[in-house]
Amino acid sequence: MGDMLWAPPADVRERSRIGDYLRWLREHRGLDFADYDALWRWSTTDLDAFWRSIWDYFEVVAHTPPTATLAERGMPGARWFPGATLNYAENVLRMPGRTDDDPVVVAHSQTRPPVTLTAGELREQVRRVSAGLRRLGVTAGDRVAAYAPNIGETYVLLLATASLGAIFSSCAPEFGTRSVTDRWQQIEPTVLVAVDGYTYGDKAVDRRAEVAAIRAALPSLRHTVSIAYLDPAGATDHDPASPGDTLSWAELAAPTNEPLTFTPVPFDHPLYVLYSSGTTGLPKPIVHGHGGILLEHLKMLALHHDLGAADRFFWFTTTGWMMWNFLVSGPAVGATIVLFDGNPAVRAEPGRPAEPDLGGLWRLAAETGTTYFGTSAPFLLACRKAGLVPRDIADLSALRGVGSTGAPLPAEGFRWVYETVGDDLQLQSLSGGTDVCTGFVGGVPLLPVYAGEIACRALGAKVEARSADGTPVIGELGELVITEPMPSMPVGFWNDADGTRYAEAYFDVYPGVWRHGDWITINSRGGCVITGRSDATLNRGGVRLGTAEFYSVVEGLDEVLDSVVVHLEDDEGGAGELLLFVVLAEGLEMDDPMRAKICRELRTALSPRHVPDEIHQVRSVPRTLSAKKLEVPVKKILTGTPVDQAAAKGALANPESLTAFAAFAQRRATDSTPA
Repeated sequence: MGDMLWAPPADVRERSRIGDYLRWLREHRGLDFADYDALWRWSTTDLDAFWRSIWDYFEVVAHTPPTATLAERGMPGARWFPGATLNYAENVLRMPGRTDDDPVVVAHSQTRPPVTLTAGELREQVRRVSAGLRRLGVTAGDRVAAYAPNIGETYVLLLATASLGAIFSSCAPEFGTRSVTDRWQQIEPTVLVAVDGYTYGDKAVDRRAEVAAIRAALPSLRHTVSIAYLDPAGATDHDPASPGDTLSWAELAAPTNEPLTFTPVPFDHPLYVLYSSGTTGLPKPIVHGHGGILLEHLKMLALHHDLGAADRFFWFTTTGWMMWNFLVSGPAVGATIVLFDGNPAVRAEPGRPAEPDLGGLWRLAAETGTTYFGTSAPFLLACRKAGLVPRDIADLSALRGVGSTGAPLPAEGFRWVYETVGDDLQLQSLSGGTDVCTGFVGGVPLLPVYAGEIACRALGAKVEARSADGTPVIGELGELVITEPMPSMPVGFWNDADGTRYAEAYFDVYPGVWRHGDWITINSRGGCVITGRSDATLNRGGVRLGTAEFYSVVEGLDEVLDSVVVHLEDDEGGAGELLLFVVLAEGLEMDDPMRAKICRELRTALSPRHVPDEIHQVRSVPRTLSAKKLEVPVKKILTGTPVDQAAAKGALANPESLTAFAAFAQRRATDSTPA
């Protein structure tokens, strides 16, 4: 059980948005809850009452009211708010508590100077771009694709697309051509909006050739719009890579007298298509609906993250990760969103070479008055390893919350935040996924923070741990499942009319129960620890070991920069082999003393079962474009699967990293062949 690092103030119910919601429940529903656990249990048993309370408390703008809250409870196929029509963009652009002159988008970039949009300017930009899309013939159901980074234009495009009932999809411009076309050939967009390039640190990255290749691979396209982001002077230039039929962003957003209107759509009408990582096949096109995303994000951003009109909300993300979609719902609860596009690990100033520097995002938080700073666990751990003390280099006095996701944050990461960032903020570690576009376990202002522990299961998320025989367990490692529907579960997969692929993805193991694919331990107070993907389990002597705690120990060593571990089972029932691959600090080579040190740390911190059979040095660990480690493709390669079949290289940030594992597998095969 981890140390308590933060406790809610005595007057938390008077100061927090969830406290206000509890008062509302008492006054308007006659419901009184003694603590968070009681509130959570109600929210996951009386689904109709809970989700209707979210609709009413946040005063969702609807064009026609729902005839029910939950018409069909079974999964897959739950039907939420039948009869209702609404529009996500209309609800976001209400921006409660903000005046037209309030800044609501603050966008920083290594490509151009900062850009700020007030509430009035954001609505005006959405009005113009919505009219521009309408001029291009875009109507409800059409797909609009953005090959664009985390900048204001991408956000405006999302809201304008949604306002028409059209369907948005984005890929970050660092995605290669194959990664993009694997996604968009499935959904057949009619409009492509793309940047000409971007700057990453001090490196200019021209993407015009990639845009041309993407256009050629998408016969469904009728129009292309170019954002002159890398080269603003090129906005009027038409070269072969930017054909004459390409509109400029200024032309799309041209002045017009057309009013801003919102197309009413059904609750489950597609809002956007997100994608699985696509590491072992074509990325799954996950369709999310207007109503489900709106309700889920209102609930999480206000009640769990405690965001409102006084807040500036930042999350380091690209447009290729679901955290971007989560971040940009911030104005729906009145929060200002802070965007950043660039390399967070360097200091880049015009005319000077970039220098390694992990302090940039912390200084950005100080400069923008960020009150909630969201990032990934690997970033926090990298700051810790670099010896960074953020509060010494930046004024973080405005910071009330820090969010961590993308991977489990170990106890030492929690302690580092409280020792070096601030001791009076709330650190919220959360976990969820692209599949639900939210976190279903996370933090809440009503509960304390314990080192290494996710504070709670989110409201409305009936998360359980299940043992091998399918029974719910407390205090034991189990398969993470969700046993009741959530509105932000996918509307379905694109081109999956009968729902077969969707059912196979989540409901094939436990009929009627969502299996997420993570190992989780839920303790007696409701706290959670995620210990890695269940398909990457290390099973030694019948004991299941999660990978997260393994990496925490190995990468806690100063000499180790990164690592990946896989377990190769023995077909005859033996212990199998545990293989560890590490990236060492510059100038270091793997030798017997280093192997002994790693083994000693694992044996002492975890158990003898965690000691690898072999430890090898590699130059890099394969990661997805959203920085997740790829244990399963590595395991497939080591057991003889060709690289091209084990992983879709376009889905990797560093596809060249797979070569070392293929060579290692080849050597092992050769060594084991009888002479």
